[in-house]
Amino acid sequence: MSTNTTPTPWTNPLRDPQDKRLPRIAGPSGMVIFGVTGDLARRKLLPAIYDLANRGLLPPGFSLVGYGRRKWSKSDFEKYVREAAEAGARTEFRENVWERLAEGMEFVSGNFDDDAAFDNLADTLKNLDKTRGTAGNWAFYLSIPPDSFAAVCHQLERSGMAESSEEAWRRVIIEKPFGHDLESAHELNRLVNGVFPESSVFRIDHYLGKETVQNILALRFANQLFEPLWNSNYVDHVQITMAEDIGLGGRAGYYDGIGAARDVIQNHLIQLLALVAMEEPISFTPEQLQAEKIKILSATKPRYPLAETTARGQYSAGWQGSEYVQGLREEEGFNPESTTETFAACTLEITSRRWAGVPFYLRTGKRLGRRVTEIAVVFKDAPHQPFTDDMTASLGQNAIVIRVQPDEGVIIRFGSKVPGSAMEVRDVNMDFSYSESFTEESPEAYERLILDALLDESSLFPTNKEVELSWRILDPILESWESSQPEEYPAGTWGPKSADDMLSRNGHTWRRP
Repeated sequence: MSTNTTPTPWTNPLRDPQDKRLPRIAGPSGMVIFGVTGDLARRKLLPAIYDLANRGLLPPGFSLVGYGRRKWSKSDFEKYVREAAEAGARTEFRENVWERLAEGMEFVSGNFDDDAAFDNLADTLKNLDKTRGTAGNWAFYLSIPPDSFAAVCHQLERSGMAESSEEAWRRVIIEKPFGHDLESAHELNRLVNGVFPESSVFRIDHYLGKETVQNILALRFANQLFEPLWNSNYVDHVQITMAEDIGLGGRAGYYDGIGAARDVIQNHLIQLLALVAMEEPISFTPEQLQAEKIKILSATKPRYPLAETTARGQYSAGWQGSEYVQGLREEEGFNPESTTETFAACTLEITSRRWAGVPFYLRTGKRLGRRVTEIAVVFKDAPHQPFTDDMTASLGQNAIVIRVQPDEGVIIRFGSKVPGSAMEVRDVNMDFSYSESFTEESPEAYERLILDALLDESSLFPTNKEVELSWRILDPILESWESSQPEEYPAGTWGPKSADDMLSRNGHTWRRP
């Protein structure tokens, strides 16, 4: 165990010691987590909170309150949080940091319709304001199903906990899914904004907290090398892929009826599209970033006919590497008659001067060839090449590939002469790796997003307008799938044949990561 009792802020990836105007340290505050006993809180939220404390980014009096149905005492809750932190934290576990954090932990037992329990929660927060110096600043993290949002928001309003003042702020942090279609998303936004103003609502899309996703903006707007080529004059098409090699992994009850398109395309992939395609913002303030994303999403629509420009599938039994795995319909807890897709792909287009005619191909799936998330910007062939066909037989299209996970970095693919007496041109890769180029550790996405919510920094959080525009893009595709069956694809492959056909009609092929 380290004997060092002082955090080392100069090594913090979330804190810039040179920036005296806006130190990245949260002020007096606390957090209430609804759904604290759930999988997300145990694996991600609680370790992230410990890591923030260990990095010196939370105030000394930071307080954490759990709310749930279990009849836990303060010591029971502390034990649970400690086990989660020790299992999932990315920083060294230090007793002095833990003891300081544990002093501000409380647990309130109750259901979401329990007036007395929420009154008890309100009293608990007031007591912590006095004893811990949280100053009335509280973030409410709703790590719960959307159908429980109404009950919790009502109780927070009824008990007065949702009300901000000039001296103290109240914010709500919401986990996806943000509805299941445009109508439900609109109703959900209406419900939440009826209690919390939009400026106090932070919708979590953990992909936006990843360093490589934020690097899209740096790659595009800090480099004269790329931006002049970032348009339909030079770009042939764009592929955005999020592939998983795992199955449902016990999430059958959650996943059935949702599917790959709602689970991944509506939020993660469409947000990635917005960052790749948006115009340069005037500044990187939340308002300017969100304005440019809203512009590009407003101009985005599916390419028709949908029967030819989309694909959906369900994985069947097959080989995942060296392991033979069962198909979706054989997995425990899944309805064998379900038409929920585990693979979804679609073709989108953007009606703007910059992107007119450029197809954006989005795909996601489970039980695919490997786990990878990447964005490939594929360029057109040179208008004239002074080579014979045999000289360029091994030459493909130039591409810039942004690897979001794993092996975070950027690849530039271009043609180069093969050593030898003959003129032969072949594809080569110039590979930038985060882990090899920087000694600084990349913060975990939830660390960044939780800290940003406490700091009232909303750049990485989708607005209600962005959410509703994403559903407007996806809804026609979902409706077109209602009368069809998903195509089967063997586990360990790269999806159904219809996904390959979707691209081949335009003379394109999927990139194999």
